[in-house]
Amino acid sequence: MSRLGRWARRWFGAWRASRLGTRLAFGLGALALVVFAIVGTVTVSFMNGYLGRRLDEQLKTSQVAQVPDLRSSHGNPQTIYSWYSAVFEVDKGVATPQPGGKLPSDAATLAKVAVDATRGDVFRTVYIDGAGIYRVRACPVATDQVDTGTVLLSAAPQADLDNTVRQLVLVEVIAFLIALAILVVAGRLVLRRGLRPLSDMAGTAHDIASHDLMATAALPVRASGEGGGAEVQELRTAFNLMLTHIESSLAARTAANERLRRFVADASHELRTPLTSIRGYADLFRYAAANEPEEREAHLSKIREETARMSVLVDDLLLLARLDAHDAEPPVRPERIDLADPARAAADAFRAGRPGRPLEIAVPAGPVEIDADPVRLRQVLDNLLANAAVHTPPGTAVSLALTVEDGQAVVRVSDAGPGIAAEDQRRIFDRFFRVDNSRTRSAGGTGLGLSVVQSLVVEHGGTVEVASEPGRTTFTVRLPLPS
Repeated sequence: MSRLGRWARRWFGAWRASRLGTRLAFGLGALALVVFAIVGTVTVSFMNGYLGRRLDEQLKTSQVAQVPDLRSSHGNPQTIYSWYSAVFEVDKGVATPQPGGKLPSDAATLAKVAVDATRGDVFRTVYIDGAGIYRVRACPVATDQVDTGTVLLSAAPQADLDNTVRQLVLVEVIAFLIALAILVVAGRLVLRRGLRPLSDMAGTAHDIASHDLMATAALPVRASGEGGGAEVQELRTAFNLMLTHIESSLAARTAANERLRRFVADASHELRTPLTSIRGYADLFRYAAANEPEEREAHLSKIREETARMSVLVDDLLLLARLDAHDAEPPVRPERIDLADPARAAADAFRAGRPGRPLEIAVPAGPVEIDADPVRLRQVLDNLLANAAVHTPPGTAVSLALTVEDGQAVVRVSDAGPGIAAEDQRRIFDRFFRVDNSRTRSAGGTGLGLSVVQSLVVEHGGTVEVASEPGRTTFTVRLPLPS
């Protein structure tokens, strides 16, 4: 039993390891074999029954024709080739064959049938020693009482019928085997042709596996070709869509990694500058410790300025990191506020910090209520106003306007400065990007202000965009109104 189990496991393993087309072809052959077996069994059973009924009809017809003559003349029964035929006289359950008939050497079995026929017609299949299987019909010629009378008995051999059935079985087996072989071979060829698109897709997958995805995110191959039916075409389309999605995901990951490397490099550079300044001023302070108090105070003032600059930079970096990561602590805490309040507060702070810079503010008479974090929204407005002041000449006019348009609160910060080049407008919100590509504080800051603006606005579910031309630059912030 263990050996049989091991053989079965090996056979099942080989079956599972075979190709799909081979398994489908043999599965189709097994199904055809079952169908052939059912059809053959039904056909043989029907033919066997049909021939048996024909033989019974022949026996009956022969005896019906003989009975009237036997009753009137008491002659001999007709003898048919290869049949046994005889007249039995039955006396109280004992059957005696009459002369003139044809019987086998051992007629005891036929005699028992003759005794039963005194009660009526009898059909029976019997085995006769030395002769084989016979189909027997016995009918009464004349009966006086039960188990007594004259009986006509005919017995036809079933060998011819069995030979015919065996020949039919042989013909069916040969025909079915030929049909099965043709079906398996032709089915294998058809399936191989039909499954060729799947093999092509497997080849495409192998090509992709051999491609160095670390070098480039572009996948150079796609599943091509035609045929295979609607299902294969659907699979081919889904396969290509998957490859496109993988390619776009790889490209996005590569771009994200590149942005991360650039971000780390820029952050390192920006942090290195104030740290270098602090170290330099600290050295100067140490060397000038015995000098005049005014000189020491100047060095300390520079150290405080660089420290404040580095603190602002670190705060902006931490805020951007929180907005990107969405930690357990939410980066914004929205509440229902009137957008006009942080707009007026930002305008007042701008005027106080830059008294020589003209600022116009326009807000609606009524409240503009939105769901937003007032601290972060104030930071957005301060950054936009500071950006307008830093990147325009002294005395350039700046405006802050608040309106409601198409179910949104719209904030526009405009200036009358020289404008931003078209190629720079596409990258204006990138981190550490500055129009003049400078790294000094006097040239416009660290390049994180507008990145913070965009991240905070997107976190509030809004959008920010820029439109610029010589003499006019406008940053437009759109925030959704509560439903």
